[in-house]
Amino acid sequence: MTNCLPIMVQGTHSDAGKSLLVTALCRIFANKGLQTAPFKSQNMALNSYITMDGKEIGRAQGVQAEAARIQATTYMNPILIKPEGENRSQIVVHGKPFRTMQAGEYREAFYEYGKQLIKESFFKLATDYERIVIEGAGSPAEINLNERELVNMSVAAMTKAPVILVGDIDKGGVFASLVGTLQLLAPEDRQRIIGVVINKFRGDLALLQPGLHWFEDYTSLPVLGVIPFIDDLTIDAEDSLVLANYESGPNTAKALDIAVLHYPRIANFTDIDPLVLEHDCHVRFVKKRGELGTPDMIVLPGSKNTLEDLHYLWDNGLTEAIIELVEKAGTRVVGICGGYQMLGASVTDPSGIESMCSHMKGLNLIKYMTTTLTPHKRTVLVSGHVQLSGQTLLVDGYEIHMGRTERDSNGHGSHFIRLSDGEKDGFINEDEGIIGTYLHGIFANDEFRHTLLNNLCEKKGVPVAHDRCAYQSVREKSLSTLADVVETHLNMALIEQKMDEFSKG
Repeated sequence: MTNCLPIMVQGTHSDAGKSLLVTALCRIFANKGLQTAPFKSQNMALNSYITMDGKEIGRAQGVQAEAARIQATTYMNPILIKPEGENRSQIVVHGKPFRTMQAGEYREAFYEYGKQLIKESFFKLATDYERIVIEGAGSPAEINLNERELVNMSVAAMTKAPVILVGDIDKGGVFASLVGTLQLLAPEDRQRIIGVVINKFRGDLALLQPGLHWFEDYTSLPVLGVIPFIDDLTIDAEDSLVLANYESGPNTAKALDIAVLHYPRIANFTDIDPLVLEHDCHVRFVKKRGELGTPDMIVLPGSKNTLEDLHYLWDNGLTEAIIELVEKAGTRVVGICGGYQMLGASVTDPSGIESMCSHMKGLNLIKYMTTTLTPHKRTVLVSGHVQLSGQTLLVDGYEIHMGRTERDSNGHGSHFIRLSDGEKDGFINEDEGIIGTYLHGIFANDEFRHTLLNNLCEKKGVPVAHDRCAYQSVREKSLSTLADVVETHLNMALIEQKMDEFSKG
């Protein structure tokens, strides 16, 4: 590891900006011509990313690898925890399901094995890369967990990495959260902190200067940077906390109203991101029947626990409301992965793979279709073509699911996608009002998304948009903008100096 210099980013709490700062540093180092990789030892997230070899890691690490202009591997996130229910999660090790465990069992029985996995993964990366940007999780000051944690200061010590502590000023109380975190750290952990970053700042920096001076005098630590709030970044989120920023009610200022169902175990909701970028689309996340209204399109996204989320929809009256909208208003419905499974007649889990609930009635919008959950998990990058509005459109994306879906030949409609390997996926009915697919990332295909939305515009009698966005170009521009802004406001010289000092000490 003689030529590899690590740096770690930890936060005062979840959603402080760790992932974005790691993403920025990956692009900044890559721009300097340094071979750079992200690393997160243990990630708890329901938004996944599929590597080229068909393995599942946290979405943030996949995006960070893209920022570093490299291919993502499971060494960058060897342990992925996917919550399935209260106090129960699926543990994914090097991209494949390991087993479902209770929180206490994971903490006691998995700890030593997890620590070895993390060590091996990091040192494998260290042989191939010059810089490794490590992301922590939550807060390093969770004193009830620190004895056997696998993602914050234990990783900093294992990798001999200096640590940047990030606080979010947009939520308020940033100095209290930074100082409180520092005071709760053990002395040896406190010595790893090389400085702090204040994130999401709005307003006049001169008004903040007295606080910055006070903090540096009080803690003897430098403020490495104050990062301004950056509007309109298109960078995939990994935490469902961001969904609180979305409205739930209609917005008549935009031509198209798109309602996305927000069930408790929603997964891979970043599938919706391309729709949010379209200037004529108002995308909102709906939890209750009273919020649904009369949208032009309803999206049922992925789910980590399809049966329990389906039970949630029935309990909240959302299933009946969706069926009524389809039958009386002709509302278009698109189901992705778990959302696709919900559109059928039933979903069963005879082996209790995801849930103690063994059977749930579906919406039956795709008649004669049933899904049975199986132990095998399909994780793969796929491509193919669809027929939509009389056009043949190429699409690609990825699959992550544990279900086997079958449809009786008596049902009307046809398969939605013909995959490049000759297999068929999904369902589309004759009037194209009901679409279901296992293909995550379907809306990221520009030609497909543009055709789908313009078809909705024609149906509604509103102007068709001729200036829709190119999604991947917008994402790449966001990565460059993020890196440029962060580099401008961050003391990179001091950070690199400290990285060098730690490597020698």
